[in-house]
Amino acid sequence: MALEGGGAGDLGSILAKQKAAHLRDGAPSVEKRIDWLDRSIDLLVTHGKALNEAMREDFGHRSVDQSDFTDIVGSIGALKHAKKHLKSWMKPEKRSTDFPLGLFGAKARIQFQPKGVVGVISPWNFPVNLTFTPLAGIFAAGNRAMIKPSEFTEATSELMKKLLGEYYSEEEVAVVTGGPDVGAAFSKLAFDHLVFTGATSIAYHVMRAAADNLVPLTLELGGKSPVILGESADLDKAAKRIMAGKTLNAGQICLAPDYAFVPKDKTKDFVQAATKAVETMFPTGLKDNDDYTSVINQRHYERLNSYLDDARSKGAEVIELNPAGDNFTQQPHHKMAPHIIIDPTDDMKVMQDEIFGPILPIKSYSKTQDAVDYINTHPRPLGLYYFGQDASERDHVLNNTTSGGVTVNDVIFHVAQEDLPFGGVGPSGMGSYHGIDGFREFSHRKSVYTQVGADLLAIARPPYGEKYRKLVAGRRKK
Repeated sequence: MALEGGGAGDLGSILAKQKAAHLRDGAPSVEKRIDWLDRSIDLLVTHGKALNEAMREDFGHRSVDQSDFTDIVGSIGALKHAKKHLKSWMKPEKRSTDFPLGLFGAKARIQFQPKGVVGVISPWNFPVNLTFTPLAGIFAAGNRAMIKPSEFTEATSELMKKLLGEYYSEEEVAVVTGGPDVGAAFSKLAFDHLVFTGATSIAYHVMRAAADNLVPLTLELGGKSPVILGESADLDKAAKRIMAGKTLNAGQICLAPDYAFVPKDKTKDFVQAATKAVETMFPTGLKDNDDYTSVINQRHYERLNSYLDDARSKGAEVIELNPAGDNFTQQPHHKMAPHIIIDPTDDMKVMQDEIFGPILPIKSYSKTQDAVDYINTHPRPLGLYYFGQDASERDHVLNNTTSGGVTVNDVIFHVAQEDLPFGGVGPSGMGSYHGIDGFREFSHRKSVYTQVGADLLAIARPPYGEKYRKLVAGRRKK
């Protein structure tokens, strides 16, 4: 079912229909859940090219090859993974019972029960992936869904609304489009669970709105994900992988490497290696290169350029990585060359805000502990990246920092592993999904205890006597 905007009453009526359908039909069978998953797979396989074109239109320019990999194939992979493992995920989980009840036949288990209706507020940076990847876990857990996609990617949101309306009934999936007012009304609905992917600043409002109905939340946010290049790192390989992550989607990724610690004596070498990496990936230049994505809109383009202006005005060295010397002042879209900022200070905006664009500050360091201490004095990030072959140093970094996830000797790739949970911690989010963790996130884990036939616990009922007191005293001992 697809809705255009609408007031809170319209949204509430759809939610009421979905909740009523959930109660009417009960927990869906394995076959029904697989049917829901298969329909999304078919939608993406059949209409992937159209969705890629819609994303390119929304961004001004977005690499179709990138979209095909990150949004279409990535989403299909999540849906197929859920389909493959669904039967085993749904099996009740056996738990032990306290001695001696288990000896007499008492049983305990966890039963995974659908929550009901899950709301999804999806962002603009990966508009298809961050709609359908949560749906993999939502459908696997047996839930229905209401979706509010971003107004920034209008063409993609409208196409998803149309397609999902063709593949699902309004009792199964509903898509509502519109601006911030619709988003605010959506976040106030009494969902059985709500998933929000977006900026930390908006998450405060979503969490406050959800609190009125005590709606459980999964918040996938972001933050400043750091990179530590150890002394033992292969500098050229690290630069290639870091710059690939920083230029993918023009750095508009919640897990993009936000800033990097580089050993003091290797700063110049890293800049050279990063420059070479960009030249290798985009040998014909950036402005007219189909492989290089635009910044989403004028507001974000101006925001990113203001970071560069602020850094320059405060004395930082700013290096543009522009292999063909393209003139970005004359262009139909909002493309922006990658930039490196050398040793920025903490009073610069680029070190205060999540960058979400193709700018990489690098900070020189002498001791690994200095990098660890810096990371620990700032909000916990969504991702952290370590490059190096020193196992002791790697373990020290991992054991003494806290982040949503880690990739070692690369960036971002932990999010692509369906058997690993994806989520943040503190300001970078709460809850996690992907694979079995998504199934469990969107399920109610109901405890079920089955009592023994014999009335062994009669002793624990009044009137209390000496046998009862001795039993309690024995349990109280160390």
